[in-house]
Amino acid sequence: MAGRLADRVAIVTGASRGIGAAIAQGFAREGAKVVVCARKLEGVQAVAAEITASGGAALAIACHTGKAEDVAALLQAAVAHFGRVDVVVNNAATNPYFGPLLDAPDAAWDKTFEVNLKGYFMVARELIRHLRSRSAPGAIVNVASVAGMRAAPFQGVYGMTKAAVISMTETLAVEVGGQGIRVNAIAPGLVETRFAAAIVQNEPLRKHVIDRTPLGRHAQPQEIVGAALFLASDEASYVNGHTLVLDGGMTIGT
Repeated sequence: MAGRLADRVAIVTGASRGIGAAIAQGFAREGAKVVVCARKLEGVQAVAAEITASGGAALAIACHTGKAEDVAALLQAAVAHFGRVDVVVNNAATNPYFGPLLDAPDAAWDKTFEVNLKGYFMVARELIRHLRSRSAPGAIVNVASVAGMRAAPFQGVYGMTKAAVISMTETLAVEVGGQGIRVNAIAPGLVETRFAAAIVQNEPLRKHVIDRTPLGRHAQPQEIVGAALFLASDEASYVNGHTLVLDGGMTIGT
């Protein structure tokens, strides 16, 4: 039986570990040919090797998604290797500053917006241009965060970028939906990854989140895969401009 992403080519950014690696592996299990990218080639090479060892098809590429020339080269390399691209999962992100918003250094603002917002936009733009050149449908899944939907103490700059990602998702969905290009987002809560270590490994902070989460725990990366897979697949053929929250009920209040 063919997988839900059979005959699709998908790019997953920030795929060297955590949520990105889990999504790439999940897409490959569902039949997608997967291009995994991150700033450091070694990490995505390991993920690509795991996918190919399991019988899938994967290509590892080093890419700084905050640089337009890197993003253009990413799409070109993916098309040269697999013939086309159908899906993008924008997951690459950074959060160099953890502390009061008023104390955030200018450099932290610049880096966070460059990667988390401008990078997402440039990857989406390249895919849309590619899909238009083929007159083909496609799907974009942006990994946002519940930090972009509520106040984000000590993660204020990061939360702003994620709020902007949700806004961008909705605007692009309106602008390109008529061409069969769907743009959606997922908004995870606290997930146990190295990226979230400042919270997960800080017991008072972790407890603060868990106590406000009806499921009473944080998530694992594998628990985010199904939502991304759904939004990238034909099962979500009439879902456009939506942000799917995956937070164990935290944002609904307790």
